[in-house]
Amino acid sequence: MPKMKTSRAAAKRFKVTGTGKLKRSKAYKRHILTKKSTKRKRNLRQAAITDATNVKNMKKILPYL
Repeated sequence: MPKMKTSRAAAKRFKVTGTGKLKRSKAYKRHILTKKSTKRKRNLRQAAITDATNVKNMKKILPYL
C-alpha cells in the first residue's frame, strides 16, 4: 500500500498539542481591523482548540501529524 499524503494546506494551519489535540489560529484577524475593538483583536491572537466535530476529518487529512 502506498504512503498516505498529508494535506499541505492543513499541515500549515494546524499543530498538535502534547495531549494530542489540534491547535488552530482564529479567523477574522487579517484585514478590516479598524472597526474591531482592541479587546476583540487581542482575543483573536490566542490559539484555539479545533472543535471535536472536525477532529476526525482533520486526523484523516493529517495522518503523520
